[in-house]
This record gives sequence, structure tokens and C-alpha cells, in this order.
Amino acid sequence: MFYSNVEFKQYKQTPKSHITPSDMRRVTLFVNGTSHNGKVVAVYGTLADLLSVASTKFGIKAANIYNGKGGLIDDIALIRDDDVLYISDGDSFVDPPNNPDSPHEFHSWAHTDWITLNVGGRRFTTTRSTLVKEPESMLAHMFRDKDVWGNKQDEQGAYLIDRSPDYFEPILNYLRHGQLIINDGINLLGVLEEARFFGIERLAEQLEGVIKNSQPPEDHSPISRKEFVRFLLATPTKSELRCQGLNFSGADLSRLDLRYINFKMANLSRCNLTHANLCGTNLERADLSNANLDGANLQGVKMLCTNAEGASLKGCNFEDPAGLKANLEGANLKGVEMEGSQMTGINLRVATLKNAKLKNCNLRGATLAGTDLENCDLSGCDLQEANLRGSNVKGAIFEEMLTPLHMSQSVR
Repeated sequence: MFYSNVEFKQYKQTPKSHITPSDMRRVTLFVNGTSHNGKVVAVYGTLADLLSVASTKFGIKAANIYNGKGGLIDDIALIRDDDVLYISDGDSFVDPPNNPDSPHEFHSWAHTDWITLNVGGRRFTTTRSTLVKEPESMLAHMFRDKDVWGNKQDEQGAYLIDRSPDYFEPILNYLRHGQLIINDGINLLGVLEEARFFGIERLAEQLEGVIKNSQPPEDHSPISRKEFVRFLLATPTKSELRCQGLNFSGADLSRLDLRYINFKMANLSRCNLTHANLCGTNLERADLSNANLDGANLQGVKMLCTNAEGASLKGCNFEDPAGLKANLEGANLKGVEMEGSQMTGINLRVATLKNAKLKNCNLRGATLAGTDLENCDLSGCDLQEANLRGSNVKGAIFEEMLTPLHMSQSVR
């Protein structure tokens, strides 16, 4: 017979003449509130000796010993051979639950224990083992142990669950055979929310992948003239049409009434906007590169920081009779052709007009402070009262000016 160190010490301290077969008792010890990982120990000496052995076996500071009915044992003489005892570190007795990890106990009820669920008015019958397949899910916590949650039941004994039966059915089938099968007409997003609600993470991840793959590819194709005209006809004239950020690249929008439309940050590159009415239109930060705006009405237009590099704006009208000035501050107008445009009072402050052609333009009273006019052709322009302070006029052509420039207009 082999003894632990504590048991051997007890054995040595007990006079051999006093050890008889009747004194040799074995008991099975469990930690309070559990029914697994038990230890079989021999009982010798006093109750304190048994507590010392239990502390060593379980790695706790054993203080109390209870029998299976929760009775506190305070005398070693009360312990009988083959008793099942529970060790506590001072806590009150906790009745041990059935151990679902034990294969024998699990198979004794789980596979044969049929359960009926009433989910949103529809009944589902399944086994307890199916419901506990995902150990961390809400269903596993609800049905792993009998009546632990005190689940509500209807008149026929079915457990009530207030969820959508249409979305719950794929969840139950997944637990049954491990495959995600969803009938036609069932919204995948609804099933995903159910999977998240019940805490079935693997299924939720699988559903997220299916939903992502089922989405149609994003359509980045430009809006055609026909589509846009349909939008225009359906919009009241007093309502603002919001086209912010839309793609019109290469579209033919010529001669259309586009007044006061919000084209902020829209893609209008290579668009045909000839003779279009863009009065009061918001083109802030829009892309008008290489677009054709010849003859367009741009009264009071907002083109702050607009990219119009390489665009054609020949014969455009920026002058508003009501006095609302067109604002092109900070715009990129490199290489634009603006010959013959009416731009009285226009704001081109810190805009870039490098290599632009502005022959015969009316720039009377225009704000060109800090503007890059390098290599611009300003032949025949009217620059009376225009503000050119701080502008870069390196290489600019000022031939055949209608009015002479004064030094005060260009002093840095």
C-alpha cells in the first residue's frame, strides 16, 4: 500500500498497535459544488488531518467537510468507509450538478431527451444534444442542464423563445448537421442577426462571407445623358438636385438647364457641357478636366478648388446682372482656353492659369491676386481695375490691351 507524504506522516505518528482493519477507511472527496475530479483518500487521525490531506490533494485551503446531503461533519468518527464527501474552503454547501462532461451521464439523457421549442408561434422538436453542440452559445447555456434557466413553457410543455421562426430554422438545421442551408426567400441578414443573438460565432462568420459574396459588384459606370434627363424631369424646378460625388465622366450634358444643381466633387471630366446653363451651380472640387464648356452660362458659378485643367471655356458668360460674382478661387485652370469669355468681377484669387489662353476676355474688376498667370496669353483683355497684386505674370502676354495696366494693380 502506498501513501502520500501527509498520509505517511499520519501513519508513522499513529501507533502500529492501534491500527486495525476497522480503522482503515477510504472516502471519495470532491470540491464543494462539483461532481468530477474526485480523489480517494484514506482516513487516519483527526478531522484536521483529513482537511490537511484534502488541501494537498486539491490545492485549496480546506476548512469544512460536508456529506452528500449538505451536512457539516465536525467529528472524524462520523465518517464511514466509502463515504462521498465535499470539501469547502469556508463556503456553504453547494449541491453538485449533473456533470455534462461525463460521457456516461451525457449519453444517459442528452441523446434521448427530446425537446420541443415554441419559437415565435412555430414548434420545433429536436434533441438536447443538438441544442448544446455550440458550447458557448446561448442555446447551450439554456438547455445544457435541465431547468437551470427556468425556461418558460406553453400549455403543451414547449419552451417559449421570442424570436423569428423563419430565421431560427436555418440556425437549428446548422446545429443538426453543421451545414448552412437557407431556403429561397429567407433574408440572409435576418439569419445573421439570429446567429449573433444566440452567440453562434462560427455560423455568423460564415454568413458574413456569404452575404459579402452575394452582393452585386459596385457599379462605377458613368451616368448617361438619358438617365440624367430622366432625373431632371422628375425634379421640381424649385428643388435642389443633389449630384454630389456622382460620375458623369464623358457624358453629353450639352444645352441642358443645370441651374443650381449641386455637382460638388462630381466627376465631369471630358463632359460635353457646351451651351449648358450652369447659373449658380456648385462645382466646388469637381473634376472638369478636359471638359468642353464652350458658350456655357456660368453666372454666379461656384468653382472653388475645381480641377478644370485642359478644359475649354470659350465664349462663356460669368457675369451675373444681379451682381453675384463667379468664384473660381484656388481652381486649377492650367492650359484652359477661355477666349472671349465675359468675366467681369470674377474671383480667380490664387488660381492656377499657367499656359491658359485668355485672349479678348473681359476681366474688368477681376480678382487675380496671387494668381499664377505664367505664360498666359492675355492679349486684347480688359483688365481695368483688376487686382493683380502678388500674381505671377512671368512670360505672360499683354499685347493689344484695351486699357493700360497701372503699377498699383500689380504691386506685390
